[in-house]
Amino acid sequence: MGKVVLFYVFAPLADPEAIRLWQRALCEANGLRGRIIVSRHGINATVGGEIRAVKRYVRALREYAAFKDADVKWSDGSAEDFPKLSVKVRDEIVTFGVPDEVEVDGDGVRGGGVRLSPDAVHALLDEKPDAVFFDGRNAIEAEIGRFAGAVVTPAKTTRDFVALLDAGEYDHLKDRPVITYCTGGVRCEVLSAVMRRRGFGEVYQLDGGIARYGERFGDRGLWEGSMYVFDRRMHLDFSDATTRIGRCAECGAPTSNVANLAPPQDRELAVLCEDCAPAVAP
Repeated sequence: MGKVVLFYVFAPLADPEAIRLWQRALCEANGLRGRIIVSRHGINATVGGEIRAVKRYVRALREYAAFKDADVKWSDGSAEDFPKLSVKVRDEIVTFGVPDEVEVDGDGVRGGGVRLSPDAVHALLDEKPDAVFFDGRNAIEAEIGRFAGAVVTPAKTTRDFVALLDAGEYDHLKDRPVITYCTGGVRCEVLSAVMRRRGFGEVYQLDGGIARYGERFGDRGLWEGSMYVFDRRMHLDFSDATTRIGRCAECGAPTSNVANLAPPQDRELAVLCEDCAPAVAP
């Protein structure tokens, strides 16, 4: 039986390279695969393997003081959901392209949005019905799942958000309560701070992201569709009653399936149903 864990921690790291070497050795010793990014701002990781090995990894992770309170999100999966183990040091643990704009202390990102639990999101919407969800993910992810009524940007990469905000594309939201959300919460830690620095007055972030919301409410809440994930599973459903809100780019059928297009666009993702995906991307 296998599991995949997703987590991030924003904390000042004096020696990211030492953390990289430790993380690689820890994963290799436990037969885990996945993707780990380390920077001076912290760590962002998704790894999978045999359940006992993943538990050993998480226990060892939390023995390091800066990571002891990591909010680890679990889902079904295995090492086979990843092509390899990748552990890298980068300027940012989530690449918005503004590493010098991100300030981190022992409590995380400075100047970010107010964290809201899934239940607190509902309470806020009851109190402030003009609040709006703001999707902090790439556009392709939102095609198969998003919060009802959410603002979805045309962003193809995380770097696109800063340019869109600086261009004033969403200035009309500056006087409204904005609830940012993403898969596990890491992108919104930075996005909410970036938005506040650009004049958005009342910014919140869904603590734990879509993953935590799905654990709490499944398909009974405000979430619609499937959650896109960055591994071979491609998406996760929160119940057997998940609605397929994506539409196949070839035939228009409802689907949550995401696949690579055929050459010469084979590095570009598209929503393609299982019947059309093999024909387009053999």
